[in-house]
Amino acid sequence: MALSSHTKRLITAFALLPALLWTIFAGGNWIFGGLLLVCYLGLWEFYSLFWSREGLGKKLLGLALCTALLVAARRQDPQLIIALLLAAFWLGGLLFLFSYSRAPGKANYLNAAVLVGGLLYLPLSLHFFLFFQPAEIFLVLVAAFLSDTGAYYAGTYFGRRKLWPSISPKKTWEGGLGGLLTCMLSVLTLGLIWGNAPWWSWLVLAALLNLAAQFGDFFESALKRWLSVKDSGTLLPGHGGLLDRIDSLLLVVPIYAACRALMPFFS
Repeated sequence: MALSSHTKRLITAFALLPALLWTIFAGGNWIFGGLLLVCYLGLWEFYSLFWSREGLGKKLLGLALCTALLVAARRQDPQLIIALLLAAFWLGGLLFLFSYSRAPGKANYLNAAVLVGGLLYLPLSLHFFLFFQPAEIFLVLVAAFLSDTGAYYAGTYFGRRKLWPSISPKKTWEGGLGGLLTCMLSVLTLGLIWGNAPWWSWLVLAALLNLAAQFGDFFESALKRWLSVKDSGTLLPGHGGLLDRIDSLLLVVPIYAACRALMPFFS
């Protein structure tokens, strides 16, 4: 009997959960290795949305720059990070230059923007994980994933009014509210257990993280609609590609990093 998409979604989530928890609380090299793997897989999907097989060289260049960026982040070397992003920009620019010199009608500057955009979208957005405590990593992941899960189930059972149909036709206001409430409850609970900030600050944080999760999801939805693609890949049964699973996380992480710079949520 063929499994439903929802069943595949649950099986995939529970199968990955032990490895995810081990990576979070083992810390150190496990965090770096896990982050590198996620960025590799996510970048490959992102670049594949724009480049087919003939883009293999550009994809590998992007992965090499991703590795260097994460190493620079781990060394806490902001100058090297800036230098690598500039190098990515100019490497893309030079690829466009030589492509234009050979065949002006076929040259496309979008390739240069995609190369740099992928690095900003994934490794630069996620590198903050290298500086989070395990409790912070867990809270951020819970906020992102339970925002999605709460919205999915609330929208499935109670959804009536479309939230942003031109971007994501299935999402509803009721689903968005369900995701917000789920996120606020989970963040407040974890904050009161592990954190040292006032109770109200956890609710404000949760609202900001949920808003980030929703816009991160909407961004990838708009990108896929623009490219006429249903899923970013097929890596995760029931979810689609890895980007389809972590799209909300890619904005939640930098938003949390900005919030923790203003208020220390954990000692």
